[in-house]
Amino acid sequence: MNAPNSDSILDRMMALHPKRIDLTLDRLWRLLAALGRPDLALPPVIHLAGTNGKGSTLAMLRAGLEGGGARVHAYTSPHLVRFHERIRLAGDLIAERDLAALLDECAAANDGAPITYFEITTGAALLAFARAPADWLLLETGLGGRLDATNVVERPALTVITPVSLDHQAFLGETLPEIAAEKAGILKRGVPCVVGPQEDTALEVIEARAARLGAPLLVHGQHWHVWTERGRLVFQDEAGLADLPLPALTGPHQILNAGMAVAALRHLGRGDDELAAAMTRVSWPARMQRLRRGPLSAAAPGAELWVDGGHNPAAGQALAGTLGAMPERPLHMICGMLNTKDVAGYLRPLAARLGGLEAVSIPGETATLSADETAAHARGLGIPAQSAASVADAVAAIAARAPDARILIGGSLYLAGQVLRENG
Repeated sequence: MNAPNSDSILDRMMALHPKRIDLTLDRLWRLLAALGRPDLALPPVIHLAGTNGKGSTLAMLRAGLEGGGARVHAYTSPHLVRFHERIRLAGDLIAERDLAALLDECAAANDGAPITYFEITTGAALLAFARAPADWLLLETGLGGRLDATNVVERPALTVITPVSLDHQAFLGETLPEIAAEKAGILKRGVPCVVGPQEDTALEVIEARAARLGAPLLVHGQHWHVWTERGRLVFQDEAGLADLPLPALTGPHQILNAGMAVAALRHLGRGDDELAAAMTRVSWPARMQRLRRGPLSAAAPGAELWVDGGHNPAAGQALAGTLGAMPERPLHMICGMLNTKDVAGYLRPLAARLGGLEAVSIPGETATLSADETAAHARGLGIPAQSAASVADAVAAIAARAPDARILIGGSLYLAGQVLRENG
């Protein structure tokens, strides 16, 4: 009889422990105790929280550390195509056999007690990280910080808070200071923190908590600066200037993400070769990723296809900046979003650039906004919009109207994952 694979175990976990959000650490502490406290046997941890830029910053950190020969674990969420993407062990995606065994072990240790899907899978990840040798563990929060399941690490080596903006207000608070307080929950007594660009009201909250904990801060605009000059990235801190290649990730906002990664690497004593590797070796799918092959590209041979997982107002602003820096071309969008998101806030920065929008629902997501609702939001902003049955139908419709268009598929990481999966 064949052992169950990870997909079947994950499906069972989803049924028993729904993908709901219920912020508390008590259930995970209980599971970790039953597993023998793997959280106490981790390699040095760099813990990242924030609203936007966590994944890109983590990817650059990983590229830089690995460029210096370090073995690096990484935990990210959500995944795009397969769950395995969330767990990297010393640089490689976790093997199927290992993942299935870990999930079974965590299910047995949990013994049917209430726990969320993210909590029990985070427990499995921490168990994997504790058992495999590595020099570093890069740990990305799933939601918030203070009560996020990743916040069981009591003494990280370094924390990073990327830009904080409005998102997940139903769980983190309605105002920017409230949300910043949740993100700042990853700060630990005496542990340094790299802080990305922040609104003043968010920075005040972060600084106040850091002062209470005696956590040294390395703040953008105060302790470090980053800019572009003559096709290069220039970083400056108290140690001096670093002249580096531009990051391989597309978009002006990636300069600030690169700055956070470089600030962290410099704090860790990494040299110029590792800083350059962070820029040139980085890869992070579905962040302004160009689709050059596959059935979607074949359906629109004269068009440019891009997919991006941004889904909140700050992501919309970043996308508008990225698109504004690209060569002029008719721009059309295929958009699908969850019903928990600020659709108008996301689309507003893009509205003036869009020649049209095809709205889709996100297959397999119970929280998807209907295509008609997304189209209505777009029309409310003056964007010509209509509904499509699928992304493939939307691409075909745009290609028929504007064969040389730049087509942006965006609005949700779940939609981006679906596109990458179906496009091969």
